[in-house]
Amino acid sequence: MSELEVTASPEAHELAAIGDGLSAFNDADVGPSERRPLAVLIRDIDGKVIGGLNGYTAWGWLFTQWLFVPDALRGTGIAGRLLTEAEAEARARGCHGAWIDTFSPVARKAYMRQGYEIFGELPEFPRGRTRTFLRKAL
Repeated sequence: MSELEVTASPEAHELAAIGDGLSAFNDADVGPSERRPLAVLIRDIDGKVIGGLNGYTAWGWLFTQWLFVPDALRGTGIAGRLLTEAEAEARARGCHGAWIDTFSPVARKAYMRQGYEIFGELPEFPRGRTRTFLRKAL
């Protein structure tokens, strides 16, 4: 018999059991993901990371999980440069597509300027906004 437990503080080994099980299932079902981290960092003059892009490549796709540009650099085109660099690395890894999601209307416009197109929306996430999912062929 199995028991269910709801927790707001799972331990690392508990989460690893879920992740390892899902990875093994997916490997058997669709093949290995070949998941690899990918980051493009923005450093200040002292070498400190002040922003950038964090994501990964898997199953031939680049997923941008986080993209942050500090206020002082917004409007300079650096978000586009971050995406361009990440996409170039993804292509070098054999990826054929990229995807990203956002609930920021400003970010959505920036991604669309980079050639991303909307493929899905989730209204009221968060309340008053729409989470938009975008993709781009590489």
